[in-house]
Amino acid sequence: MIFVTVGSQGPFDRLICAVDEWTASRGRSDVFAQIGRAKYIPKHIRFTDSLDPLDFKRRVEEARLVVAHAGVGSIISALESAKPIVVMPRRSQFREQRNDHQVATARRFEAQGQIIVAYEQQSLAEKLDYALTLGNSERVGPEASPQLIATIRSFLERDDSNKH
Repeated sequence: MIFVTVGSQGPFDRLICAVDEWTASRGRSDVFAQIGRAKYIPKHIRFTDSLDPLDFKRRVEEARLVVAHAGVGSIISALESAKPIVVMPRRSQFREQRNDHQVATARRFEAQGQIIVAYEQQSLAEKLDYALTLGNSERVGPEASPQLIATIRSFLERDDSNKH
């Protein structure tokens, strides 16, 4: 199963629409999505508005691939479960977010080779096709590595300094 999640901050129609189109074009029937309160209703994927935390965890564990917004919680959940993950960041220019912090998050994790990123809707299909050629990644433990902690701390400190 391919599990798609938009998180709990609201709908992400651009992501769901792109995955729905990809699903139809590839003739897949194994995609399940948590779509939030979306305006776009998928035609080719099974979906629900929301999932409780236990069901979310079960879906991630059962998935062959996770597809998500670039929320840290979704990324960490996939990495802890050793699942490949493709993310598409929410963008402020489309009023999906107040700022582009998800783009920054995606770049950081991508630079460490931990995720696959589709920055634009048009590149998502190619990234999904590629991700399906990969096996499970190395499981990330619940304790963060010193390198990850340093990276997150540096990111947060830089983000904090930009606010002043």
